[in-house]
Amino acid sequence: MKKRVLAILLGAAMTATLLAGCGSSTSADSTGTQSETETSVSGDTDETEAEADTEQTGDAAEDSSASGDALAYTGEISLMHFSTAEEQASNGAADGMRTMIEEWEAANPDITLTQNVLANAEYKTQIATMAAADDLPDVFLLQGMNTKSWAAQGLVLDMTDIVKNSPYYEDYNQDYFTPFLDGDKIYGLPWGTVATCSVVIYDKQMWADAGYDTFPDNWEDVLAADSYFDEQGIDTIAFGNGGQWQAESNFLSVIGNRYTGRDWFQSIIDKSGASFTDDEFVSALTFTQEIFQSGIFNEDFNAVTNEDAREYYIAGDAAAFIGGNWDVTYMADALLDDEEKRSNIGFAPLPQPSDATYDPKSQDLGTASCVAINAKVAEDPDKLAACIDLAYKLTGPDYANYVGENYALGGLTQVADIDLSKFDQLTQDFYNYSYVDTTPCEIYDSYVDAAVWDVCNTEMQSMLNGDIDPETVAQDIQTKYEEVYLNAE
Repeated sequence: MKKRVLAILLGAAMTATLLAGCGSSTSADSTGTQSETETSVSGDTDETEAEADTEQTGDAAEDSSASGDALAYTGEISLMHFSTAEEQASNGAADGMRTMIEEWEAANPDITLTQNVLANAEYKTQIATMAAADDLPDVFLLQGMNTKSWAAQGLVLDMTDIVKNSPYYEDYNQDYFTPFLDGDKIYGLPWGTVATCSVVIYDKQMWADAGYDTFPDNWEDVLAADSYFDEQGIDTIAFGNGGQWQAESNFLSVIGNRYTGRDWFQSIIDKSGASFTDDEFVSALTFTQEIFQSGIFNEDFNAVTNEDAREYYIAGDAAAFIGGNWDVTYMADALLDDEEKRSNIGFAPLPQPSDATYDPKSQDLGTASCVAINAKVAEDPDKLAACIDLAYKLTGPDYANYVGENYALGGLTQVADIDLSKFDQLTQDFYNYSYVDTTPCEIYDSYVDAAVWDVCNTEMQSMLNGDIDPETVAQDIQTKYEEVYLNAE
């Protein structure tokens, strides 16, 4: 029994519930609408509007106590986040957040930290309401999709100097800042454990029986293996797009990157010239349609959810499954009583299309939130220095080491010599897949307005059925993109 409990904890450790960009509420909203308020004082802080002073911000960054110096500020700081006490028991990101907060409070007893802690879904609603009223907390978690609009309204502090003056700057993974940029300005420190939205989970023994030592790195071999698996009466790859978001989050984000490269999508984010009707993106859509009509997936892929599809793999009715980190966690737990099946789980990136020219080892990985600071805080340099110090604590090496050593997860700050030996082989393998053997690319729906992805997701489902062509899908996405962004300016 003790061994089973440990295995469950290690399985849960492999995922975090912060990848809201992966479309589903399955992971991000798992705590429902539970709310929690942690405070030792009552009432609201009286703050007036102010523009952030760049020079003052830079000085405050240099004066923060990340190096161990005492903070001058002795008042109150309001903090809002979604790491609930309920999540702490099974979620590495939440445990890391709450542990860092406790340590920071202990190190700064003269500062009153007032926390408003909400479950993920309720947090998104309330933080948006507070932003609309220009009443954001001093420190809060900012989603990438809100960065540009809230920055344009002057709600969020420009943290460019704060980031660059951080004592941990050299250890930050710069790829994770993309959702929180507006031009060359940075509006937050990426927070949370970084987890993948796209991984091929495959049965190593099944693929060995089909003649492959590992899962193929090209689709031609996958198509060739399909004949073997057909003879065995099983599907080559299980996939579920019943929720509509899966084909985009778990598949197209990566395949799109393979055809367009990262600069193209950055241009989409920055509204600097790239278009969804560009040939390279249309090619990605075309390949996606063709491969889903090739017969390698379960016939009902567009009708079942990813939860349904992963059961096909667990039952041995499919030789592989494409999903996200939350599916790895589920499978690790579900197969605890089937040691042979569990030990045969392997991980691989999506194979490379033959005409794609960009990184064949890319997988969409990142954080959906950053630690941001209310622009009004810049009025008080001492308070700003304290808020910066808190932001450094929640995203720096203390956090990264904690989640790495306790959960085999990674964060913004890269750390060396994580001891993986205390984790089971499955956890070690997934750590290496996530952080060592692959390279990150953007999760499409962590960026750009959700209305754009609603069009993409709905029309892609029809496209995968063959009811609409890729060019039409691309044009309809671009039309919505222009409606939301370009025509509104």
